[in-house]
Amino acid sequence: MAKITLVDDDENIVTSVSLALESHGHAVKAYYDGASGLAALESDPPDLAILDVKMPRMDGMEVLRRLRQTTLLPVIILTSKDEEIDEILGFNLGADDYIHKPFSQRLLIERVKAVLRRASPEEAGGPAGGLASASKAIKRGRLTLDPARHDCLWDGKAVRLTVTEFLLLQSLAQRPGFVKSRDNLMDAAYEDQVYVDDRTIDSHIKRMRKKFREVDDTFDAIETLYGVGYRYRES
Repeated sequence: MAKITLVDDDENIVTSVSLALESHGHAVKAYYDGASGLAALESDPPDLAILDVKMPRMDGMEVLRRLRQTTLLPVIILTSKDEEIDEILGFNLGADDYIHKPFSQRLLIERVKAVLRRASPEEAGGPAGGLASASKAIKRGRLTLDPARHDCLWDGKAVRLTVTEFLLLQSLAQRPGFVKSRDNLMDAAYEDQVYVDDRTIDSHIKRMRKKFREVDDTFDAIETLYGVGYRYRES
């Protein structure tokens, strides 16, 4: 199964989460502060990182920010239920998912399963896996997507997308000009049993646009139809 690095300063959470993940066959390494967690993630990258937001020495958002400078490693953020700003900031920094504290072990396992499945679509049997594995490279105007290599190019320049961002863009680009509702996009990137709200999709789209505009400041291929959804406009 997967190698998972857990970084949280709450010993009770570390113990319970580690036991839950290990009971499903995963190998877990735990760290209790952001600085040591980041060092471990950089020296021995796992298949998935789970980061708490509030930690000593370095908080989870700073760990995520530094990780995203060099890697697209899947990351789940743990956040307090009343800290909406954590969710927004986390997605803007490139988190793949978040879980509100307190959370059930079942929810945690399902979220971990979904993120790992999106990260390894060729091994997946769910809707996201089928979408990625069944598709060959897509070329839409100035955009090229290669699911097998997780490559995204705009005018021949690489755009580094997280797994979730890639799946959302792939869903839009498969049918240029057709509107995809947020529900459609959720189905493309998330498992059926994993609930995410509209703000999650909007945050991923916002960050994706920002990445494309770093290579082309005129990028406008992802259109918003307010109250309806999004569509890819082939130019």
